[in-house]
Amino acid sequence: QVQLVESGGGLVQPGGSLRLSCVASGSRFTIGAMGWFRQVPGKQRELVAEITTRGITNYLDSVKGRFTISRDNAQKTISLQMKSLKPEDTAVYYCYADYLGVDHWGQGTQVTVSS
Repeated sequence: QVQLVESGGGLVQPGGSLRLSCVASGSRFTIGAMGWFRQVPGKQRELVAEITTRGITNYLDSVKGRFTISRDNAQKTISLQMKSLKPEDTAVYYCYADYLGVDHWGQGTQVTVSS
């Protein structure tokens, strides 16, 4: 089992920035892909960004050029730097990790973009 703890959410004005972090613990073996999903009430959870152990990244089209995902394998952490935030980025952001073929999830952190 892997435990994931997110931090860094909050309230920000449009055009502002936030940085989310996720720390994994409890793994004995290498963690596979990690990333961030987000969800708003009434909609499906969507993939925002993901990163492999080798640093290959993938982004949701609407966040390309604004969000950057990074990873520290030694520290078992990932971060999501979010810039030029828009109201439509408002959601609960969930960290996930693929560990031994099973997806593990954090509890989520709220990001609200509003003036």
